[in-house]
Amino acid sequence: MRLIQFTTESGQRAVGAVVDSNTIDQLKDVETVYQLAQRALASNTGLEILASSLLSDIRLDYQQIIDESRLLSPIDHPQATQLMVAGTGLTHLGSADTRAAMHAQNATGKVEDMTDTMKMFKMGVEGGKPAPGETGVQPEWFYKGDGDCVIPPEASIPSPSFALDAGEEPEIAGIYINDANGTPCRIGFAIGNELSDHVTERQNYLYLAHSKLRHCSFGPELLLGELPKHIEGISRIVRGEEVIWEKSFVSGEDNMSHTIENLEDHHFKYNNFCRPGHVQVHFFGTATLSFGDGIQPQAGDRFEIESPTFGRPLRNTLKVVERVIPKVKTL
Repeated sequence: MRLIQFTTESGQRAVGAVVDSNTIDQLKDVETVYQLAQRALASNTGLEILASSLLSDIRLDYQQIIDESRLLSPIDHPQATQLMVAGTGLTHLGSADTRAAMHAQNATGKVEDMTDTMKMFKMGVEGGKPAPGETGVQPEWFYKGDGDCVIPPEASIPSPSFALDAGEEPEIAGIYINDANGTPCRIGFAIGNELSDHVTERQNYLYLAHSKLRHCSFGPELLLGELPKHIEGISRIVRGEEVIWEKSFVSGEDNMSHTIENLEDHHFKYNNFCRPGHVQVHFFGTATLSFGDGIQPQAGDRFEIESPTFGRPLRNTLKVVERVIPKVKTL
C-alpha cells in the first residue's frame, strides 16, 4: 500500500491510499499520516491493516490534486521541530566513484594512501552487512534539518543565495515514529531528493556538514511494508522543455554496502533520536549524482526522480532564495 497526504477542495487535510497513477481513495476519520501512525501504535495494529479498515467510498482524481497544488509531503509533524531529517552516505556499491571525483584519490590502492572517503567506503563494503547478532561498521552520518527543511512534492525547492551549488541526490528515505517508550517504529519508505551543495563539499571533506544543511523533498507516496531488495529508478533534470541530464540509478540492499538494519541501528543508538512522539526521516544514500557528470543546476530547473516501486515521480523546481546573514547582537 502507498499513501499520500493532501488537502481537500475545502481546505481540509486528508490521507489517501493510491489505487493507481490516476486514482486516490480517501481515508476516513484521519487527517494526517502522523495521526494514523499514532492510532496504529495505540491499538497495536499494523499500519496497512489500519489504513485498509479506514478506506472510504470517496474516490479522487490524483492529477487534479497535483494540478491544484494540494499535494503535501507524505509525513510531517504538528511541531516542525519534532521531525528530524538526517542521512547516511557512502552506503551504495559504487557510491565512492563520484566522491573520488570530488576529493583527490591516491590510486596506489594502499589503505595508508587512501582518502578518508575511500577508507570509509571500504569499511562499509567489508563490514556494513553484519551477521545476525553482530554489530556492523557505522556509516558516514549527517544532519540535514528539522521539519522546516522539508518541501512538498511539486513545490519549488529553495537554495540559499550563499550556496555554491544545488545538486540533486536521488535517495530512498526511511520514515519513523517513536512510540511512547521511545522505541522507533518504521512507518515506511519514500523516494527523495536530498539536495546538497557539492561544490562546498568538494573544497574540503570537513565541509560535508555545511553542504547538507539544505532543503529536501520526498514522496509524493509513502510505501508501507518492507523495502524491496532491488529498486530501479531514473533521475533527470529538465531545463525549459529540454532534458539536460538523465541517468538511471539502483538502490535496495542488493545494491548497497550496508543493510538497512545496520543504518537504522547506528542512527537510533543515540537517545536524542528516540524521543517519544518524534518523527525521523532518514536518507539512505545514493550512487548517482548529476554533479559527477559536470552538471550545474540553475534556478528554474526541474528535478524529477522516479521509480515504479514508489508510484508517481517526485518533482521539484529549483529556486534561489536571497539569504541575508544576520549580525549577532549583544543582549
